[in-house]
Amino acid sequence: MKRALVIGGAGFIGSHLCERLLAVGHEVIALDNFITGNPKNIQHLKSSNFSFIEHDITKSAEVPGPFDYVLNFASPASPVDYMEKPIETLEVGSLGTQNALKIAEKSNAVFMMASTSEIYGDPEVHPQKEDYWGNVNSIGPRSCYDEAKRFSEALTMAYHRYYNVNTRIIRIFNTFGPRMRLRDGRVVPNFSVQALSGKPITVYGSGNQTRSFCYVSDLVDGIVRLLDVEYHNPVNLGNPAEMTILQFAQKIIDMTGSSSEIIYEPLPTDDPKQRKPDITLAGKLLNWKPVVSLDEGLEKTVAWFKEAINQE
Repeated sequence: MKRALVIGGAGFIGSHLCERLLAVGHEVIALDNFITGNPKNIQHLKSSNFSFIEHDITKSAEVPGPFDYVLNFASPASPVDYMEKPIETLEVGSLGTQNALKIAEKSNAVFMMASTSEIYGDPEVHPQKEDYWGNVNSIGPRSCYDEAKRFSEALTMAYHRYYNVNTRIIRIFNTFGPRMRLRDGRVVPNFSVQALSGKPITVYGSGNQTRSFCYVSDLVDGIVRLLDVEYHNPVNLGNPAEMTILQFAQKIIDMTGSSSEIIYEPLPTDDPKQRKPDITLAGKLLNWKPVVSLDEGLEKTVAWFKEAINQE
């Protein structure tokens, strides 16, 4: 049995990761300050091998170890959240990441940094490979998140090069599944909740911008595989099946049987026009690829949203 510290463990992805690590026989300590996480996400993980620490990782690295794995998934991740909390987002990407790295260094643990496809900004290369440096506006409204993650990657590599910390970096592309917040602000919860509530579905811009959607269990599978592969440069994890936002809106309407109309709003500043991961490296390195189809994942996710709406 290995001990894993999951920072941001009460968040959407973090809670699914805690669940998977417990399932494969590890002891899991989740850490969260609930800035965007939710205690309900981990309340079912009652186990002698699971514990929780309420703590703000930006404040200190004083967390009782030792650990075999330290996984840093702490950060607001939706535009609604990081634009409302830009300072907190920058702090968790800098101070929080350094404190997480200090914990890993002290324990001689494998450290994993959860980065993002936002690293690539509004990409001029398609699909996006790990060796693409990106097209990012460093002072735009989204920069608090983009630059926080870019700094996190730089800091992670510095700790690897200068302190020999055994690091991993994953770049997460659009991921969806149960436990996303109803008002998360990202496209899957937005469209699902609007359709289920019979409200107009809000499409920004023309709707011709593209995204690709990965179900959370596939993402977590890639994360767990990478933990035990000694590779320190970034690895894309996501589903390369690409579609336009307008196509996705229609899919949600069809799946929910909703009578919602589609309305159009101006495209937010620096919103990426296309987003699709090149997962060749993950395939070679981890023998990994997504296996859950979009329809299968959406059926589970929409059912979860429907139940969550009814409980409000």
